Amino acid sequence: MKTVLILFDSLNRHVLGPYGGTAVPTPNFDRLAARSATFEQHHVGSMPCMPARRDLLTGRMSFLHRSWGPVEPFDVTFPEVLSREKGVYSHFVTDHFHYWEDGGATYHNRYDSYEFFRGQEGDRWQGVVAPDWARLDATYDASQVSRTARSYKRHNVVNRDHIRDETDHPTFKVFEAGVDFIERNRTADNWFLQIETFAPHEPFVAPERFRDAFSTGREGRVLDWPDYGPSDRPEADQAELRANYHAAVAMCDEMLGRVLDIFDRDDLWKDTALIVTTDHGFLLGEHDLWAKNRMTLYKEIANIPLFIHDPRQPGATGMRVDGLSQTPDLGATILDLHDARPPARMCAPSLLPMLAGAPSPHEAVIFGYFGGAVNVTDGRYSYHRYPPDLDTQEVYQYTLMPTHIFDFFHEEELAAAELSAPSAFSGNMPVLRVPVSRKSVMYDTYGPGCLIENDTRLYDLEEDPGQERKLEASVIEARMLEQMARLMVGLDAPAEAFSRIGLRPGGRLE
Repeated sequence: MKTVLILFDSLNRHVLGPYGGTAVPTPNFDRLAARSATFEQHHVGSMPCMPARRDLLTGRMSFLHRSWGPVEPFDVTFPEVLSREKGVYSHFVTDHFHYWEDGGATYHNRYDSYEFFRGQEGDRWQGVVAPDWARLDATYDASQVSRTARSYKRHNVVNRDHIRDETDHPTFKVFEAGVDFIERNRTADNWFLQIETFAPHEPFVAPERFRDAFSTGREGRVLDWPDYGPSDRPEADQAELRANYHAAVAMCDEMLGRVLDIFDRDDLWKDTALIVTTDHGFLLGEHDLWAKNRMTLYKEIANIPLFIHDPRQPGATGMRVDGLSQTPDLGATILDLHDARPPARMCAPSLLPMLAGAPSPHEAVIFGYFGGAVNVTDGRYSYHRYPPDLDTQEVYQYTLMPTHIFDFFHEEELAAAELSAPSAFSGNMPVLRVPVSRKSVMYDTYGPGCLIENDTRLYDLEEDPGQERKLEASVIEARMLEQMARLMVGLDAPAEAFSRIGLRPGGRLE
């Protein structure tokens, strides 16, 4: 068996043609849906970027124990299992620079080989001590230019001076490398390829020919990086941001097409599995909000696209799969494609039986940001339970790798750390139990301090698919609480993960 996983970042399912999107022509996603199974109820697990990837690699959700951080010594990843158990060679091509920061530096080394293409967003790529600030200020919207050392926005404007045409664009380089790997190895067997691009993640950068197709007629400085949260920008600016996102999605569609062309040309459909998905969605003004991290995990963020082609199951070609699934399931699914047994610590199920018509292994799924709400959906309802007070909640990180996204844990955090006994989550290893501190790098960036919505809410997704009206229904809420507690117990959630949201392991409120 050979498998190709294509992973986009911040790709909204509702923009894609197979999910009813009309704002962007996506002929290659349409081609993909015709050759694969399209999952309707696929969801995130841990949020945002690197927590989602840890879920994918380890087949186990981490947001109840840990925020953004590396693969841990006690984690077991599917590329390592493939290599050890089945002799499957894994290769990874990406432009996602978070893998090379403190909070991601253990991921890429789990694969047998990898390639990294520079220049996306805040990648510390080009060393320019004294940029031409006057020119940059005249080129980009003021919100997108920073003079602060190491800031993402400083590096972004400097990097973009060195991305002049399509051959320079990191996304194009990633897919070129991915196609090259397939062509070089198409006659070999037993390999796994992960093609991963940062696109269409903000800033929404795509070559001019893609932007021209969505021109708003707006003149002035470049605006393709939205603020997080509510926006007071004029509608013309918001329309420009949406148009640039749509241009980036159109670019992603073309890149996908390059892989599909190879599948068609060499008839790889008969012996090569293909999985296409994303880490999470992105708000483009829905609910009067932009982006992620700051708000409730609405469907636009949490309900994400997934396409799976398994050459051994031709009956699944073109089918729609209605049952629940989520990101951690993909690790076990990839192992299943190669007839490898997942280790006990990888507790998420394979999705391959669903391609044969089996029901979902999930009655409900939970998902969330570390330190924020615990969210659960059964497909009909979504329930989002917040702590009564985000600032005073008792919450700890469990880790042997005390790094945040781009820095170490603060001295104040580690000074209060204790050694915690081994658990099902950590195997036989004791771990550090570190109290969350306001001094933490994560606190106001993707932790409790950045949240702008913090009220518990229940939605009826059938009657209110836009999640515009909170539902008051105590019987339904009680059922969602029971499902939430059961799933938390199954993930070995620490005691304070229950108490911080006023929940007992049995599902009753404290």
